[in-house]
Amino acid sequence: MWRLQRVLDVKTKEEQIKRTELFRLTEQLAAKRGELLMRQRILQDLLAEIQQDPSADRFNAQEFVLQRAAVDDEQIHKLREEIAALEARHKEKTAEMLAVRRFKEGLERLRERAKEEYIREQERLEQNELDENTTIAFARNEEHDR
Repeated sequence: MWRLQRVLDVKTKEEQIKRTELFRLTEQLAAKRGELLMRQRILQDLLAEIQQDPSADRFNAQEFVLQRAAVDDEQIHKLREEIAALEARHKEKTAEMLAVRRFKEGLERLRERAKEEYIREQERLEQNELDENTTIAFARNEEHDR
């Protein structure tokens, strides 16, 4: 067994964990972005609907929307902050996962080189044994021929 195989196995598991964490962050980020877009779209649709209303209730509706606008703006601002924080965490996790992946790939290259070196060494030993057997056989034939 290759002496660094255990390290490679640990790094493989670590990469899988980092990938899972990154996936969860991506899901959270998508959910927050969706929520932000939904809130913005609801406000836009509500304002557009009120602007098209020719009745006297239009002013009451506008007043209500403007009172709620401060709360909605605060929620939208909070969502943007949450999105920014999630994006920063997403970027960090991506960098961590890539670092683990590069390390793991380096170990895999080392393992391949070690395997190739082992094969070359085995072939060299086999060739030396064949050469030795040939030399012994030749010496025996020479001795036998005398």
